[in-house]
Amino acid sequence: MDGRVDLVPDPSQLPPGGGPANARGTGGEFVPDVTGRPVWRLLVRGLGLYLPGWRAPAGAVGVACGAAGPPAFLTGDAGFGLQLARRARGLEPDREIYVRGRADPSFGIVIAGPAEAAGTRIVDAAALLRFARRLTFEELVHDDDADSVPYAVRAARAVENVVLLDRAAGVGLCAEVDPRTRVPRCPVFVRIGPPDDRRVRAYAPAPAPQAVRSQT
Repeated sequence: MDGRVDLVPDPSQLPPGGGPANARGTGGEFVPDVTGRPVWRLLVRGLGLYLPGWRAPAGAVGVACGAAGPPAFLTGDAGFGLQLARRARGLEPDREIYVRGRADPSFGIVIAGPAEAAGTRIVDAAALLRFARRLTFEELVHDDDADSVPYAVRAARAVENVVLLDRAAGVGLCAEVDPRTRVPRCPVFVRIGPPDDRRVRAYAPAPAPQAVRSQT
């Protein structure tokens, strides 16, 4: 990262309720639907598990580089990230592991707890994926069972979708591994409402405006 952090738009300036899928971004540009992706389904599962009673978003509002408020930022193709005031080690957030497929399974994990548990002040797609794979390995390996180690290693490497829900901070982050390039990115940033406003709002990066040339 080059040190420049673009904050995501203030939610008060966005459409109420989080907006529909296939929405228009803040600049009027078309925002692709993210609700058909495995990471979105993982988000919905995680909300039901760790935030029962909160209303899951129907889709994501598109935001461009420039304002959902701290601690969120956008970094081009890498998507969203969180810039934290501090980092902490030794925290043990709750987690739930999911498996997709049988012959060549991929793993997803929902992490519920403070984002600081990732151990870094910049939680971007790569950092979140590393954190998720470490938690997956630790969850599946057993000290008294040497045979569990190869399975835990394979499972950790096969983590492709991650959802982080930090209820105390009111934010969440969703990471996925691109099936073609194998590059991680965070296509969804989440705002979690307080107990008196149990709405969850989701945001997706809006494409940069393209210059239109007229021909005579």
